[in-house]
Amino acid sequence: MGTIDGMDVGRFGVWTFDFEDQPASMMRESIQELEELGWPAFWIPERDGREAMTHAGFLLSSTERITVINGIARIWSREPRWTQGAALLLADAYPDRHLLGLGFGGGRPGAKPLQAMNDYLDEMDAATSANPPPRAPMRRLLAAYGPKMLELARDRSEGAHTYHVTVEHTAQAREVLGAGPFLGVEHAVLFETDPGKAREIAREHLHVYLTTKYNIAKFLRLGYTEADIDGGRGSDRLVDDLVFWGDLDTIVGKLHDHLEAGADHVGIQVLGIEPGRSAMPRWRELAEALLPQRAAR
Repeated sequence: MGTIDGMDVGRFGVWTFDFEDQPASMMRESIQELEELGWPAFWIPERDGREAMTHAGFLLSSTERITVINGIARIWSREPRWTQGAALLLADAYPDRHLLGLGFGGGRPGAKPLQAMNDYLDEMDAATSANPPPRAPMRRLLAAYGPKMLELARDRSEGAHTYHVTVEHTAQAREVLGAGPFLGVEHAVLFETDPGKAREIAREHLHVYLTTKYNIAKFLRLGYTEADIDGGRGSDRLVDDLVFWGDLDTIVGKLHDHLEAGADHVGIQVLGIEPGRSAMPRWRELAEALLPQRAAR
């Protein structure tokens, strides 16, 4: 558990949008402290202008041990040959420390996610280059939710990355993937013990996901109803399943549920942080509670 094709990413990692709002100096300082704290993996999205491959390269160059994972690099941001070339360079420059996560990322009108991803992988695999082969394998994951995309992740990559899913979805994903492929699950957490405040913050974060067609379809497949979607507000049940809130012990216990359901790794997204600020105090608390090298001290 916590390994992918020989690469050890641990059972828990940090998943964050926070670096989208921070200057390079703050990003460097933060990821260096996370490495010191013992976090084995750091997940970054591609959303607000930070290009996925240069972002990964910057973070890798700022550290010595931590694995940087694209969660995800959007297939529409780069032609396949350039994604392949960039990932091969990172695999050579930072052996066993970069994991390329690819995803449809919102897509294009009329494009079918499964076909688009298949075609993208075909072009990546067919790309030729005069560059020397990397010192370590280039490894990739696919963002996947439904059974067909999970099957594609199983067959054409090292495994799957899921985002804003429930423990029940993790069990279903493991069944589709089988025993071998890697399953990395993101889950949001919120350090707030007041139910009303916690759900208010969680709903603000979840609104965009509860108003987009493919996310709603994902939740309906999991057995939630239109009443749970509630026009984008989300029922208490759905909100509580998608955002683990409470004190540290409560959050830690719920995160372990994903591992018990079949996840190899959980990327933890801390909510409730103002733009430009750091979740470092919470990452320190979580490191003490979740990382074995910290607990042994």
